[in-house]
Amino acid sequence: MKKIIVSSNAPKAVGPYSQAVEANGTLYISGQLPIDPATGKFAEGGITEQTAQCLKNIGAILAAAGYDYSHVVKSTVLLADMNDFAAMNEVYAHFYADPCPARVAYQVAKLPLGAQVEIETIAVK
Repeated sequence: MKKIIVSSNAPKAVGPYSQAVEANGTLYISGQLPIDPATGKFAEGGITEQTAQCLKNIGAILAAAGYDYSHVVKSTVLLADMNDFAAMNEVYAHFYADPCPARVAYQVAKLPLGAQVEIETIAVK
């Protein structure tokens, strides 16, 4: 059985998708853009601030489902520019303690709304 997870502390879905879906003890969090839910706008600054906002949004959704960052088993990071990898990685490391989740990072041609980064996550209890 699947359960739809919604957090008011993360941006609302802007299309035909859910913030997250939980099924059989696994939480699938949709790609999070660096949107500040309080303003509806991107976090001000560059890749550092945008990465932090994506991960804060993920944290809010994790909490709404009764999970935390320690439950994350896999993340996918989409970058508009792979030259931002080191800066993204430095911020990412502040959100995850060892053992860190599995992860992949890709440079993509374009992200929604001109974002520099988008992160999707899978967590398991």
